[in-house]
Amino acid sequence: MDTSDHARQGRSRLAAAISERALRETLELVAISTPSGDAEAAERAVAATIPMLPPSAEVERIPCSSPDHAPDLLATLRGTGRARLVLVGHLDTVFSHERHQAGAVDGNRLRGSGTIDMKGGDALALGVMRELAERTDSFAEVALLLVVDEEFRTADFAHGRRFAGFDASLCFEGGERLADGSEALVVKRKAASGIRIKANGVAAHSGANPDHGRSALLALASVAQRLATLHDPEGPDSLTVVPVMLNSGEAMNAVPAAGELLVDMRADREEAFGAVFAAVPNDIDGVGLAVEQMRLWPGMDAREIAAPVLEQAAAAIGRPVAGTARGGASDASNIAPHVPLSIDGLGPLGGFAHNPHEHVLIDSLAPRAELALAVVDALLDD
Repeated sequence: MDTSDHARQGRSRLAAAISERALRETLELVAISTPSGDAEAAERAVAATIPMLPPSAEVERIPCSSPDHAPDLLATLRGTGRARLVLVGHLDTVFSHERHQAGAVDGNRLRGSGTIDMKGGDALALGVMRELAERTDSFAEVALLLVVDEEFRTADFAHGRRFAGFDASLCFEGGERLADGSEALVVKRKAASGIRIKANGVAAHSGANPDHGRSALLALASVAQRLATLHDPEGPDSLTVVPVMLNSGEAMNAVPAAGELLVDMRADREEAFGAVFAAVPNDIDGVGLAVEQMRLWPGMDAREIAAPVLEQAAAAIGRPVAGTARGGASDASNIAPHVPLSIDGLGPLGGFAHNPHEHVLIDSLAPRAELALAVVDALLDD
């Protein structure tokens, strides 16, 4: 048996062990309902996660990017080598407590809220962290950052500069396998932004004198339609503009005087968002409008620098590995400006993120763990 075959078998055994434990830990994490913004729920999830870390990890709670949230979790391993890596994930989900579904095994599917986005990926990252704790001579520092506000962040990401000087970031959002069987890793992401448009109209009785009012609801509905016409995913900037939430009105018998509209935007370039801002008027039919940016996620493009790492990982696992692009944002994008290389999509395979049918494919846990270990080895070899 040559050296490469021996290394591959050893990595495969490690991946099998990681996947077996990842199944249990994903179930444990998914059992905890963690809607983004619920500090008490986040504390329960962090309390469950800390015992999953290697005992040698230094554990910190660092202030969350979003105000009034529980602190994020940062765990660090110190070594005697040279490389510095950060593994990234999040513990929050988009599901309210009322809509939360605890994890359940259904054949090859592990179903439940947050399985693929992204507690299954968190479990794999924890497994990689534990494996690295056994070979501290191969790195100088490995950090694991698990945030609690990725799904609905209300302020700019606070942690990027903390990782300046690191060699790479690896994010464990849900994975992908291409039609030709290649294991896919995300090396390009769109920029993303969210805006809030507030309306200030005039209240009036909706039966006695409705025409004396100025409806915030109608003004915001008009703005939503206007902005939706800018949606151009096939255009030069691949711009998507999607109104996602509209809140207005306090009573059945009153013209609504106030309200707000939330709009999600994605594009290849951050500059493309300017046209959306410019399309919001100051006034519609006597209703004042004010627009503010809620968040801005930078774009990420590591296609060129990631290519040799993916090539080396493919050789190590004996399967093709392809770099791919994804429109959805993740914290890989927020760390990318501060490190030379960011690779995302290292989590398990599955589907229906943000959907009641969300799931992880159980038989993908071992191959994706093997892929993650191969990527780590390629980075540490450098």
